[in-house]
This record gives sequence, structure tokens and C-alpha cells, in this order.
Amino acid sequence: MNAMTNPLSMFDVKDKVALITGASGAFGMVAARILAGAGCNLVLAAGNQKALDAIAEECRTLGAAVCAVNTRPSDEGACQALVDEAVNTFGQLDILVVASGMNKVAPINDMAPETFESVMDANVTQSWLLARAAAGQMKAQGQGGKIVLVSSARGLLGHPAGYTAYCASKAATDGITKALGCELGPTGITVNAIAPTVFRSPLTAWMFEDTEKAKEVRKGFLARVPKGRLGEPEDLAGPLLFLASKASDFYTGHILYADGGYTAG
Repeated sequence: MNAMTNPLSMFDVKDKVALITGASGAFGMVAARILAGAGCNLVLAAGNQKALDAIAEECRTLGAAVCAVNTRPSDEGACQALVDEAVNTFGQLDILVVASGMNKVAPINDMAPETFESVMDANVTQSWLLARAAAGQMKAQGQGGKIVLVSSARGLLGHPAGYTAYCASKAATDGITKALGCELGPTGITVNAIAPTVFRSPLTAWMFEDTEKAKEVRKGFLARVPKGRLGEPEDLAGPLLFLASKASDFYTGHILYADGGYTAG
């Protein structure tokens, strides 16, 4: 078997076509850099035009062909249009990474139902719609495909600080991952999720600072992390490349926790 004599070939995604939503966000930018560096052709979608242009240009400097689309996967039509853009630009779609989403934090009695619904729509409904559109195209191509959703350790664990919407949405993301893993398995399409804990990004940069507040927050958090540190963007590279490549062909319906052991204890 080629995998036995040349195991690194299992991780080869060169010339594959990947659609990444939320490409200007923390995880989306990491995913874009990883897949660009690995040789993918990219369709990057985000609502922030300036940030989208920046990550698209960065990926081009890494050698990737990039189509940047200033849009969010807000409804069925927008999700299908992104899949169509990938096919019209590059001829096919091999990989979907759903890194779009949101979090709004408030105690339950302070959170309006509309706020709860907006988080569920962004994190659950839009993930389902994107997976639906991508799966239709991948089945039509008849060569399988890779769908990677972004969950969180909060899909498994609760949080005391007003996270009812976020935790519920990520638990639902886990359910979609498992159900679609079962449903699409016979087609050769794998569906898995990466579930990070806190990792370095523009949103969490303050937690890495040498301030008393940051030290206090880190101390409480790291007491639960066997690896004894917060996550770095590089910690997501291996899991994503694995789930986007042939190396994960026998893995579907899984939630891969990139958390330093946080959910194990």
C-alpha cells in the first residue's frame, strides 16, 4: 500500500478546492493559512471586507489561488451561491470548513429570545445549510469530500458566565456532525468537527498578557488543562490537515478536541 511506504502522501491536499466561511475570523484565518500553505485552491468568504482582503492576499503570497467573496452564509441562497462560486471558479469542491459563527454572552434572564435565536442561527442553522449545499455538490462529483465544522469544548461542557446560547449551539453542532457522519458515510463524504478550547487570537490576546487580570484568569483555566498552557494557532494545523485530507478517510462523525486535555479531566 502506498500509505505504508509513503505515509505523508495521505496528508496531501495540493490542488484540492476548499471553501472556508468566516475566513476573517480567528479560526477561519488559521484554516486559510494552513490550507493555502498545503497547496489548496481557496474560496474565502467573510463579511468583513478589509479583513477578508488581508487574509486573501496573505494566502496568495503562500502560493494559493484565491477567490474572496464578501458575504456571510446567512440563508440557503447565500450558502448555495458560495458552493457555486467554488465550482464556477475552480471546477469542483473538495473541502468545506465552516468557521463562521458568533457568541453572545448574558445570564439567561438578561438574554432576549431573539439573541438566543441569533446565536443558534449563526452556529447551527448556517452550518447545516452549508453542509447541505456542499454535500449536494460533492455527491454529484462522486469522489467523496471533506466537511469540517467548528465546535468547541463548550459543546461538551457548560460555563457559568452566561453561555447558554453558545453551549447549546455547539452541542447542536456536535449532533449535526455525528448525524451527517452517519448519513453521508456511504457516499465517501466525511463529516467531522474540531472543538478548540481557548487559543491565541485577536479576541483572546488579552488572556496571554502579563497583567494581573490575565494571570488570574489563566490560573483558574489552566488548573483544568493537563498540558498547562493555552492553545496556539499552530495547535490547530495538524487536526485540520488530518480532517481535510485522505488521512481521515475512515474517520467520520467525530469531534476532535484541540484542548490540551481540558475535556479529559
